[in-house]
Amino acid sequence: MDWTTGRWRRLGLAAVLGLLAGASPGGEERPNIVFLLADDLGYGELGCYGQRVVATPRLDRMAAEGLRFTQFYAGSTVCAPSRCVLMTGRHVGRVHVRGNAGGLLQSLREEDVTVAQRLKKAGYATALVGKWGLGEEDQPGFPLRKGFDHFFGYLNQVHAHNYYPEFLWRNDRRVPLRNVVKKPEGKPDSPGGWATEKVQYSHDLILEEALDWIRAHREGPFFLYLSFTLPHANNEAAAALGNGAEVPDLGEYAGRDWSDPDKGHAAMISRLDRDVGRVLDLLGELGIARKTLVLFSSDNGPHRESRQDLGRFRPAGPLRGIKRDLYEGGIRVPTIAWWPGTVAPGTTDHVGYLGDFMATACELAGVELPPGCDSISFLPLLRGQASLQKRHEFLYWEFYEGGSCQAVRKGDWKAVRKPMFTGKTELYDLSADPGEEKNLAGEHPDRVREMETLMGAAHEPHPGWKVSPPKTVR
Repeated sequence: MDWTTGRWRRLGLAAVLGLLAGASPGGEERPNIVFLLADDLGYGELGCYGQRVVATPRLDRMAAEGLRFTQFYAGSTVCAPSRCVLMTGRHVGRVHVRGNAGGLLQSLREEDVTVAQRLKKAGYATALVGKWGLGEEDQPGFPLRKGFDHFFGYLNQVHAHNYYPEFLWRNDRRVPLRNVVKKPEGKPDSPGGWATEKVQYSHDLILEEALDWIRAHREGPFFLYLSFTLPHANNEAAAALGNGAEVPDLGEYAGRDWSDPDKGHAAMISRLDRDVGRVLDLLGELGIARKTLVLFSSDNGPHRESRQDLGRFRPAGPLRGIKRDLYEGGIRVPTIAWWPGTVAPGTTDHVGYLGDFMATACELAGVELPPGCDSISFLPLLRGQASLQKRHEFLYWEFYEGGSCQAVRKGDWKAVRKPMFTGKTELYDLSADPGEEKNLAGEHPDRVREMETLMGAAHEPHPGWKVSPPKTVR
């Protein structure tokens, strides 16, 4: 190693020795980082966010002991682009993966820098356990090529629909399971399906892998991205069997006078809740809770693909819309930060999004943010230094399904335009109308023009993502 050149010369010998000893360039011990991501969990599906019929005691306790965000957003309203935003720290108008497209359009590129790559460069052990959805084994977005030392779970998001699959991935090898899977009619090569013999439940395997990995890396520093599949539906099972909620048992909901999809959906959320608690408990048992930041969030708003009753669960709480909407219910997500001894209990209305994880992780690790990010660290907020917390000028989203849509938030103002570029812009004051019931566009034309200008500036054209012209109705 040449101590006189490059990064080492810039840091200085004392800082280098600190890095090797597990400290940041500022001399502080670098914490472990655990990011827990739920799949399709709505803003209103936890007790600490107003849920009344599903029990979530461990996440409620996590929120009571940590910081609960009330205005935190996903990167998109569906999974792949939202996860791309999380990994790259760029908003969806500037990333490569802007929808659930499959193929190379849904793979990270070689030039896309992930938070795992930055943390690995800083000396962190890194693992992805659960669902990826940003690159297959023969693509540049394969997780072992994007900064993860270890991977276990699903590469393909359709494969991840099935909670009883024929196999899971461990690094670059398939691990066969004892489940027997039926493929959708006419799609023998589909990665999705449903099990006719249910033996091994993928979520349980994923959790145990994550717990074992934490035990093996307790000395730290480590980064674990634990990407749960709960409570996402098995879409193929829902289409064929009328129920997409796959769970080994219904628990406390078995005796409820509810439909099977409703019982299953509730049981999936309670199982998720239980297992978040198991992660937190293990950190305590190992004596590393006080040097571990745990973040919990969701990739987008709630689904209805299990065929469950939205009226019973009110999964978006007071918000309008669900998954595939750019109204608040499709993109505002429950988010909790837990770091005993550092994060003080409380609630914050700080406006942030999944893309801010990149800057936060880089600041914690003492490494530079990759160029071109749309990411602001919320570490000052976590440390109780709200006066030092920077804020976004605006947040931006775009979506290509269902005729396309754009949305932007600046301050308390939110604009939604359908279709992208050409539709009429709706305008809402979220401080008075979080449910986006009253369109104020006609009363504030100057504000509408401002928001449309922001939409235009935020969108970067991409050859793979084009808006289809609206269909003419005859």
